[in-house]
Amino acid sequence: MQAFLEYVVKGLVDRPDAVSVAVQERAGTTLYELRVHPTDAGKVIGKQGATIHAIRALLQAGAAKKGLRCAMELVEERVER
Repeated sequence: MQAFLEYVVKGLVDRPDAVSVAVQERAGTTLYELRVHPTDAGKVIGKQGATIHAIRALLQAGAAKKGLRCAMELVEERVER
């Protein structure tokens, strides 16, 4: 599932080299922490969150097919000026 998530997100963003996914296990659920370049966060979120909701739905459907539970969180990092 981690490879799928990386593949989808790298196709959306301008800086695919900045995409990273950290995996954590919490109470029987796999949590994927997605980090992207701050300028690409809007592309991952999409208009009114449509893109990130679609990615989460695909991720959960794939995990459910394997009998697993998962969640995804976009970790936004601030750009200091």
